[in-house]
Amino acid sequence: MNRMFPALTLLLSASSLAGCGQPQQPPLAGATIGGPFALTDQNGKTVRDTDFAGKYRIVYFGYTYCPDVCPTDMQKIGQAMRILDKSDPRTSDKIVPIFISVDPERDTPPVLKQFVANFHPRIIGLTGSPDAIAKVAKSYAVYFKKQPVSAGGGYMVDHLAIAFLMDPQGKPMVSLPIDKDGEAVAADLRRWVQ
Repeated sequence: MNRMFPALTLLLSASSLAGCGQPQQPPLAGATIGGPFALTDQNGKTVRDTDFAGKYRIVYFGYTYCPDVCPTDMQKIGQAMRILDKSDPRTSDKIVPIFISVDPERDTPPVLKQFVANFHPRIIGLTGSPDAIAKVAKSYAVYFKKQPVSAGGGYMVDHLAIAFLMDPQGKPMVSLPIDKDGEAVAADLRRWVQ
């Protein structure tokens, strides 16, 4: 899995260069990340980006057959949400964690339902047609590509592993530190979710 492309890493590291003592703009403010979508959730219901208006969103792209990175990252996001559920329930209530599949052929709503239930009860799993997934991934600047692993048709999906925090209007704010742990993710959420 690609953790980050070098150019994106440079963009995201800008947060550490901001001036001390001044109110900070989110590092991704003004970036062209995100956009409208209509996908299918883990219950088979059509969900649009506008359904999350007024809520902060953690948006993560991955797939349920992922052997290591996606479950680990989702575990950290779930842990962060559980931490906030206990320590800052008002903050937690403002956040919707969203898992968008980059493997729609295998990630049907029932498969997504079982997967997201492992991490936190409020995580929304989304899938759709290959075209719909390609379009939403492009709008979030997320790369993904099938990688054959066997002559029998088995495959994995190489993809950018990143968790975006989007504001209540669906604008990008920051990339969450999923390379660390749930505590670090919770700390960032406390910082940016107002």
